Amino acid sequence: MADTIVEVDGKQLKISNLEKVLYPEAHFTKGEIVDYYVRVAPYMLPHLEGRPLTMVRFPDGVEAGSFYMKQCPDYRPDWMKTGPGDLSDTRHCLIDDLPSLIWVVNLASLEIHTPMAKSVDIDTPTMVVFDLDPGAPADLVDCCRIALEIRELLQTLGLESFPKTSGSKGMQLYVPLNTPATHDQAKAFAKAVAQLLERRDPKRITSVMRKDLRGGKVFVDWDQNTRHKTTISPYSMRARPRPWVSTPLRWEEVEACIAAGDAALLTFETADVLARVAEHGDLFEPTARLEQDLPKLAG
Repeated sequence: MADTIVEVDGKQLKISNLEKVLYPEAHFTKGEIVDYYVRVAPYMLPHLEGRPLTMVRFPDGVEAGSFYMKQCPDYRPDWMKTGPGDLSDTRHCLIDDLPSLIWVVNLASLEIHTPMAKSVDIDTPTMVVFDLDPGAPADLVDCCRIALEIRELLQTLGLESFPKTSGSKGMQLYVPLNTPATHDQAKAFAKAVAQLLERRDPKRITSVMRKDLRGGKVFVDWDQNTRHKTTISPYSMRARPRPWVSTPLRWEEVEACIAAGDAALLTFETADVLARVAEHGDLFEPTARLEQDLPKLAG
């Protein structure tokens, strides 16, 4: 397959293998993946800006092997920005504009993962994340129930929170900070919330990482707030059989999913997401600017 040379915002890019199918079940091609990221970029880029990138690459598609890439490769274009991430000697790619995003996607980096902090101040998280992971037979509907409980608890502390699907079987809940905090403080707060919920309802909720203890429960993963951890970025595709996307939600949708008992209501593919941003804009926009103070824990 011939390479395609395109110019984007004054920068030349070589795009390869556009006809290659990377999602066999959906017959979804690399060209369609690039097109999705180009169209969602105005909504996605503000959440990537300045954050050290971890790529998950699937050069032969979602049914073949994959590998993580943290170090921005030496063959990157000279205009690609880099910055420190979890290790001082690792230079991560920074996606601050559309050409950078397209270049990364052309590497078959279907999934884009970012940390809670920006490269310029890697020791200061801009948000707290609660990663809700259901253990079968628990599912996304159960995650929605726990998300509402976390939301209610956070509201008593004067904190707003914003949900999104993981694009897989679970979901995440984000608490924007954009004020001084450390990763240890963010993790301690998230752990305290998770343990409180577990004490209230140990049959449905666990704060323990052991997978053999998660059956039928939702694991409230507080450890994602560790300095070196990343989560799937808003609007990133996932390497699932279908081209699912990690999608910001409205709380009304979370409630509707519970009422219907139907996880499919919160399963979105690329076309669904593009229709959503056309209708609602970026539901995650407040997370980039809302300033909230992390509550101090007793003791």
